[in-house]
Amino acid sequence: MAVEGRGPPAGPADFAPKSGGRGNSVPADDAGNGIIALLHRAAESDKEDCARAMDLAHKLSSQLRAAEERARELESEANHFRERAATAENWLVLIHNEVEETFFSKKNGRNGHP
Repeated sequence: MAVEGRGPPAGPADFAPKSGGRGNSVPADDAGNGIIALLHRAAESDKEDCARAMDLAHKLSSQLRAAEERARELESEANHFRERAATAENWLVLIHNEVEETFFSKKNGRNGHP
């Protein structure tokens, strides 16, 4: 995951014992508190990253469903026009045959030409 925008990384100075206030500060306690703070910050950052990823996944999923629905509509429309084209072709064949039979077979029969 990207680390940009989360502030500078913790350096050794962040774990150094804090001076002032308490004279009995234990370096291990200060380091432990620093580590815990970093873990909390990392966990919060990961939660934000996960939320962004989930939002993007939902958005893309919605777009995919819409695209699939549109593809089904287009396929249905294509089938409709294929059926219309086949019907028109059948009519053209029927009309062609009727014209051949009506006009050309009678002329051939009258004139004696095969």
